[in-house]
Amino acid sequence: MAALALRCAGHRRLLARLSPSFCVPHVVPMGTTAKEEMSRFWEKNTKSNRPLSPHVSIYKWSLPMAMSITHRGTGVALSLGVSLFGLAALVLPQPFPHYLALVKSLSLGPALIYSAKFALAFPFSYHTWNGVRHLAWDMGKGFKIPQVNQSGVLVLILTLLSAAGLAAM
Repeated sequence: MAALALRCAGHRRLLARLSPSFCVPHVVPMGTTAKEEMSRFWEKNTKSNRPLSPHVSIYKWSLPMAMSITHRGTGVALSLGVSLFGLAALVLPQPFPHYLALVKSLSLGPALIYSAKFALAFPFSYHTWNGVRHLAWDMGKGFKIPQVNQSGVLVLILTLLSAAGLAAM
């Protein structure tokens, strides 16, 4: 019973602290609206002829920058691919072996088949190897610029080799 009384008293005290009457006296009215602030910001930028900051044109492209963007892109592509494959498996009327036989019946050349398999394996391999690289970074390893560039080249080499190996299967 005492616990219930304490709980109710604590609840009332919390509600009293969070009530609007507690908060309102401390509110300072805004001088301008967000729309006015944005308008003033864009007028100032237009008059001074400044680009948006940071602007892509001021950066020199580097391997780590390109690999970071590619890692995000392959992650999105893999997520969309798996989602679309799963959706297709649910929606299409025939089971998967039927569609596999359909592709085989097209009699596509081995070069085209290998290229398609490589194109599917490349994002998976790249994202996997770059993820291993990120795990090393999470452990605090390889943050010096030469090491970052070396690990980037290693990721690219491992990606090409593993994607070629997966495509050859």
